[in-house]
Formats: sequence, structure tokens, C-alpha cells
Amino acid sequence: MAQPLRARWLGKVSYSDAHTLQHSLFAHADNHLLLLEHPPVYTLGVRASLDNLLVDPADVGAELITTDRGGDITWHGPGQLVGYPILNVPGKRGGGMADTVAYVRSVEQLIIDTLNDLGLADVGRLREYPGVWVAPESDAPRKIAAIGVRLTRGRSMHGFALNVSPDMSWFDHMIPCGITDKAVTSLANEGIDRSMQDVVDALVVRAEAQWGALDRQDVVWRTPSDRADLTPFSRGEGPGETAGTPDSPLVETPAKNAHLQGTSVRISGRLSEAGVTTGLQISSRKPDWMRVKADMGPEYRRLKGIMKSLDLVTVCEEAGCPNIFDCWNDGTATFMVCGERCTRKCGFCLVDTRHPEAVDPNEPHKVAEAVEKMNLEYAVITMVARDDLDDGGAEHVAQTIRAIRDRKPVARVEVLISDCKGDPDSLDVINNARPDVLNHNIETVPRLQRVARPSASYARSLAVLGRAKSAGLTTKSSIIVGMGESFDEVVSTMADLAAVGVDIVTIGQYLRPTSNHLPVARWVEPAEFDEWKRIGEEELGLVHVESSPLTRSSYHAKHAESAAASR
Repeated sequence: MAQPLRARWLGKVSYSDAHTLQHSLFAHADNHLLLLEHPPVYTLGVRASLDNLLVDPADVGAELITTDRGGDITWHGPGQLVGYPILNVPGKRGGGMADTVAYVRSVEQLIIDTLNDLGLADVGRLREYPGVWVAPESDAPRKIAAIGVRLTRGRSMHGFALNVSPDMSWFDHMIPCGITDKAVTSLANEGIDRSMQDVVDALVVRAEAQWGALDRQDVVWRTPSDRADLTPFSRGEGPGETAGTPDSPLVETPAKNAHLQGTSVRISGRLSEAGVTTGLQISSRKPDWMRVKADMGPEYRRLKGIMKSLDLVTVCEEAGCPNIFDCWNDGTATFMVCGERCTRKCGFCLVDTRHPEAVDPNEPHKVAEAVEKMNLEYAVITMVARDDLDDGGAEHVAQTIRAIRDRKPVARVEVLISDCKGDPDSLDVINNARPDVLNHNIETVPRLQRVARPSASYARSLAVLGRAKSAGLTTKSSIIVGMGESFDEVVSTMADLAAVGVDIVTIGQYLRPTSNHLPVARWVEPAEFDEWKRIGEEELGLVHVESSPLTRSSYHAKHAESAAASR
């Protein structure tokens, strides 16, 4: 079976996150095409000269990054479509070293054909310069797309930047690509008024024709301001409104009827954008396979007493996990550190989102004491997101790992971390503490990311996992289903996780904690969970997939880690 081209529209992604994600995908065999916009950034290729940068980037609100692609200086920013093909590139005459020139020409042709489809006819190449040019045979050719690639071991990285409708004044602050006597242009400047979505749609059609059968997934199409998609706390406005959803099926146009249903316009609008227009009433009867019998046995009561005596919090209680009786009676619990208040407000999560309190410096030692008293062989440590802290709580998590190892050296430690805002130094603090499993949850499919977790990023989560894998850690992630995704979307998300080297994936049914949370779109049949497990392990190469209606991220964590270790 031919390998699909996994085309992903990712929205706005930082250059650092995209670069990490590229490297993670590069290390595996899948073919990906990442399509995105960057916040303003000037990048310097391996042959770039700083003489071609005419301002201090900080003075104009941009980053400056030296990168590992070919070419000179380039700008990326809003209104520019950036494409990163990570492909297996054929060698010269079908074998040997990849043909770099032929590959660059193929990327140029992809853009030329796309521009023709969009109504811009007079485009082509200049013999002496890579890229795509408007009116190349005239006395005044204008560059509309830059090309900068890297090929190693028959795999490609980096790619192209196509100017759709950027603010062209950004190019006045540099000598683009080091070319002093040629102008830069855009589709908008050439009189072609097309949206970014139009351009992506046209380009993906051409990419499928050129590079193979397509698996396309999009983060929902919208163009918010830099701050509009953050939770109120992340914008510095305090806890803010409750992200409510109706206690009854959503209507066809939820945003227009939000005032009648008691839901926020913001959440209703996001649900509509994601194509989720129906939901089950919170009072709807759960199917038999979702029913859990409370069993407050002696081990459950003993562990609850230890937690209370040490003033600790478990995510088992905070998140209302249906497996709490099963796990606690089995002598397993998941500790939550960095406090019990999260600075984000995900649409599915019950964790407290009031203004966070100061981190307890003794918490790592309390957790370690609990692990020892409970005689745990396997400890799971999760954290709330702490966007108020410079390192996102990374050092506190690392201290907890070290404290457990000091107190009970034989215990294996799994950590379930936030994205730490994608900061490489913060993530490295956790990775360097060498947890036995590094878990970071992708949570849902690309289309539902902004509905379920508006302050996070699909691309960033993949980058976090890829960074941990490159550090040599066993990696793990979780998908919640029943929020409006399709079966195939889950498979595509599993494929992306496998492509960045994730070892363990858990898949479980979403349960709506309160009427203020996202509705359950459907109850997923047990047979679908079984099929996801089969596909993940047999077709996608994941080491272990824990998949059932009642599975949660830390469910059977010890078993999953053992399965990964044995493989």
C-alpha cells in the first residue's frame, strides 16, 4: 500500500515549535506536509549574512532565528503560507543520493501550478535564483515564493514560503534572500484576492497529485488575534467567564441562540466552526459499558487517608475519574503537583481554574513520602498548567521526580506534563530529570483542538512529545473520544503521534463533568476502541495502545510502561 501524504493545516505556529516538529517527523518514515503561518520571524539560513538584516528585529516585534536550511535571510509572518514537506525523496536515477536540484524544482512546480490554479498566470523560475517569480521573463521580475530546503539521508526538511497577503513592509527591513536588485510581491499585490484557505485548498490538491494519496486534517479555519484564543487568566483578566455548553442538544446555529440556551457565545461559536452541532443531554442515560460500580474498599480508604494526612491532591479526585475505585483498590494513584488550580480552561476538564496559589516548595517531598508509605512500584505525577510561572512549573516537576527517586529508588516514575508554553529550556528541565515515561496529552483531533483546549496547540503538543523522544525517553499521549470526531480522524491523530515517536497511546470515552462543559456528541461503541487498538499496534507501529470506553491517561499506566519496556 502506498504511503499517504499526511497534509496538516496547523494555523499559527511558532518557528521553534515547527522546527522541533519537523525534526521529529524527519526521524521517521512517514510523508508529511505541514502548512501553517508563523508569528513574525526573520530566519537565517546556513549561508546567510547578517549584513542583509537592516534592523534590530526586536525593534519591529519580530524574532531572529538561525536555522539549518539552505539559503540566506527570509521573513515569515501572518499572511504568508509556509509549507514544510517532510518527504522520502528519490535518489538520482532511482537510487543513491537524493537529487536536491530535482527536488527543489518539484517544490517550485508545486507552487507554480497552484498559483496558476488561483488565477496568476505569468509565474515561473529565474535560472540564477531558486524560488517562484512573477513575470520572470520581464525586466522587473518579482519574487512571490522563497524556497529553502535541507535534504539528508533521502529525507527533506524546510520548504517554501508563499506570500498570500502579508504586510509587505516587513520586507523593507531586510534584503530578501540577499538579492539586492529584485522586488518581492504577493498574491494580493498582484491583484489576486484569495483567502489563506483558498490557497491551502488549491495547494493541497496539487500536492496530492505530485506526492501521493492524501490524508488531510485541519485545525479549524479561523484567524483570531494573538490573544483572542487564550483563556481569560492567560490574558491577565482573572478567572473570567464559565465556558458553558447547553444542557440539551445544540441547535443548527448555536451562536445565534446562545442567550436562549445559557451557553457562552465563544464556546458555541467554536463548536459551530468545528462542525459540532448536536450533543447529548447531560441527563442522558449512559450505556451499560460506561457504568462503574463504586467500591470503597479498605485499600481505597487507606490511600485516601494517606492523601489527606499529607495534604496532597490526586487527579483521580480532581478530574472525577471513573476508574478511581479500581485503581485505588489496586494500590495505584496519580498525584497532581503545582497546586490544584490550572491557568487554562479546557472545555472537557473539571480541574479548578480559579487564580492559582503559590507552589508549595514541600510538595515534592510530600509526594515522595506518599509513594514510600503506599509502597508504590510505579508513581504517576501529573501537573496543572502554570502559565503564571516562568518555567511553567518544570523545575517543580523535576524536583518531584528526584525526590521520589531519593526516597524510593526502585519506583518507576511517569509524568504527565503541560506544554510549558513550548519553552525548550523548561521542557529540557523535565526531560533531563529522566522520568521513565514522559506523557503529554494531545487530547483530541486537529479539528476539535480549539473547542477542547483553546490555550493549547496541536503542533506544539506534537513538538513536546518529539522533543522528549529525541531525549531518549519513553513517550505517551492520550486521546479523548466522543466529542464530535470521526473514526478516521482518530486514526490520523494516532498516525501523527506515531510519526513523532510516541510509544504509548491511551484512548477513552469523554464524560461531561458538568453542564458547563462540552457536550458528549456520542457514546463510542466498545468495538471501535478495539479496532483503534488493532490499527495503532498492527498498522501504525505504536508499541502499546490502551483503548476502551473507561480508559484514562493514567489507567493501567504500569502495565503500559511494562509493555513498552518489553518491546
